Amino acid sequence: MTPEKQNLAERRARLLQAGAKVGRYVTSILDPDRLLQETVDVICEEFGFYYAGVFLLDETGQWAVLRAGRGEAGQAMLRAGHKLKVDGHSMIGQATARRKALIALDVGEEPVHFKNPYLPNTRSEMALPLIVGDRVIGALTVQSEEEAAFTDDDIAQLQMMADQLAVAIHNAQLHRENQKLLARAERRARLLAAAAEVGRSVTSILDLDELLHKMVDIICDVYGFYYAGVFLVDESGEWAVLRAGRGEAGAKMVAAGHKLSVGGHSMIGTAIAQRKARIALDVGEEPVHFKNPYLPYTRSEMALPLIIGERCIGAVTVQSVEEAAFNEDDITSLQAMADQLAVAINNARLLKELEAAHAELLRTKTFEALATATIEAIHWIGNKAFPIVNSVSRLREDLQALTSADEALRESVLEDLDVIGNSAALILEVQEHLIGPALEALPGPVLVDDVLHDVLTKLEVPASMLTVDVAADLPYARADSTQLHRAFTYVIKNALEAVAGREAPRIALQVAPSEDGKYVAVRIADNGPGIPEGDLDKIWAAFYSTKGASHAGLGLSATVRILNQVEGKITAWNNPEGGATFELQLPLYTAALPTASLPAGKIILLIDDDDPWSRMASAALQAAGSRVSRVPDDRAQPEVFDLILVDAILEQADASRVLRKLAKAGAAGKTIVVSSTLRVERTMELMHHGVRDVVLKPYTPGALAELLQRLA
Repeated sequence: MTPEKQNLAERRARLLQAGAKVGRYVTSILDPDRLLQETVDVICEEFGFYYAGVFLLDETGQWAVLRAGRGEAGQAMLRAGHKLKVDGHSMIGQATARRKALIALDVGEEPVHFKNPYLPNTRSEMALPLIVGDRVIGALTVQSEEEAAFTDDDIAQLQMMADQLAVAIHNAQLHRENQKLLARAERRARLLAAAAEVGRSVTSILDLDELLHKMVDIICDVYGFYYAGVFLVDESGEWAVLRAGRGEAGAKMVAAGHKLSVGGHSMIGTAIAQRKARIALDVGEEPVHFKNPYLPYTRSEMALPLIIGERCIGAVTVQSVEEAAFNEDDITSLQAMADQLAVAINNARLLKELEAAHAELLRTKTFEALATATIEAIHWIGNKAFPIVNSVSRLREDLQALTSADEALRESVLEDLDVIGNSAALILEVQEHLIGPALEALPGPVLVDDVLHDVLTKLEVPASMLTVDVAADLPYARADSTQLHRAFTYVIKNALEAVAGREAPRIALQVAPSEDGKYVAVRIADNGPGIPEGDLDKIWAAFYSTKGASHAGLGLSATVRILNQVEGKITAWNNPEGGATFELQLPLYTAALPTASLPAGKIILLIDDDDPWSRMASAALQAAGSRVSRVPDDRAQPEVFDLILVDAILEQADASRVLRKLAKAGAAGKTIVVSSTLRVERTMELMHHGVRDVVLKPYTPGALAELLQRLA
């Protein structure tokens, strides 16, 4: 055998050994990265080539990306993200595009060749496509420092290895995908277990705080997340308040009253405002993210809204120390748990409201039972006292007619009758004070300054002694206007009695929201003698009076009961400059205001002062498209109007006289009397004029619309 043939035989043997070695590697290694790197190392070591590298196509199919390369040059290119365009000006690009091997025996003379600065010594190159079935998945490059370094045997053997490598890469990728699917299945199983635990919790835990803390613990324990927290929207709807948080950081934030603005620069605020989940895979790059000093290691965050029907009640935050920590399964399962939690929170709240309603119902029924018994007893006393007053009046008239009677005896009897009459009158006054507060109506939205205006008008308080300061845009208070009218009357009467006889009597009234924003506060101050310090705590007791035996001492105690019925309060103090101040606080009306459509195209007459109610009614009716005229007395011609609204309390006219004139003009049937206070006797008196109805003032446009629709 010639030396040339001997060398050829030896080379073919080495090629077979190298092919067998590569075959063993590609069948035994299932890690794609290790497989590719060891393959290029074996090729270079066994064949003595300068360089070998493996490119795989990316998801777009437009680029061949280097995934493994020999030596320092290979590592440098990997770090640089080296890639070549498919069908571009490179051996790899052409091999992947044409689906066949390309050989450059002298790269300096080759028109299709990428001049690589990392491999300056390359003189010949071979690019072999990696094909699985009908799909090209990449290419293998083999490079040598020698020209014409590749023989036909090299090409055949390397293509065979490339085919084996393509199958091995495909198998390794399938194995990795299977591992991912298995891990995903295991994670899904854990998620299902977590969802089941949440389901059990939300159906078994009725205490809201316990429920929320249980939820954040389950999320962190099952998913392995850094932190989870639950925010609920407060009553104002402007703030999301942290109600439960994981670990020490969560406890500190809850204790500090941590809250975020709804719609503000935070994931939670945005999720609630937009009613959809927000995800930040890298919070450092996220424009909408609250940088929380309690959670410095957060790298990715997810905020999930808590939605009930059309209402978003809060949001759940889930945070991780890893970037891009959330996959689709996490998002789906966590949103499902958030939906379950929203229902559970709503159920817990409804239960609490039901318990409160039950307690209120029990309180109301007890109050009604006591009130009914009390009213019956007071009525009985009043009914017995009323004939005494009439009898005293008739006896006094009879005695005045008996001129022949002994003068001294007559005067003595008259004095006795005065005592009896005053006592009977006092009994009737007690009846009025005690029955009034017991007649509780359903509290609703009330314009406090309008009720106050009516009380001042009815009591005929001189404008010269009054100072009235009402805040702009005063909110509605929750009250029964009849009872509120009564309470204001008691306190203002006290003030009038306190300043009686003063050289310059003054009463100052101030109406404004309270400092805590929960009440409408009404301050009534006088420049009288004040209240003895020892009596400040006693004046609220029934039958206690600092004004002598002629006063029943029931006005302030009745006021306390009236305010208690609506969860309001009254306080009193002496002024440093003299006199006393009483402050009545009425809770704001926070429920939704009634809504209804006001009539359009009507011609409406308001007979009323320029008071808060007439201004509200005029504005609402005109906005609906009706024409409105307002007069303070009976000067208008009623014939031209479709509807007439008359305030029962007028500054410049007497309501009864106005109604008589309207009845005479034939307009009583289209007249409605409104009043801030209704009593049976006064209602019957006004209805006697033939008016359509006598009603409490509807203090909102919606309530006014409901009234007009009912009477249409």
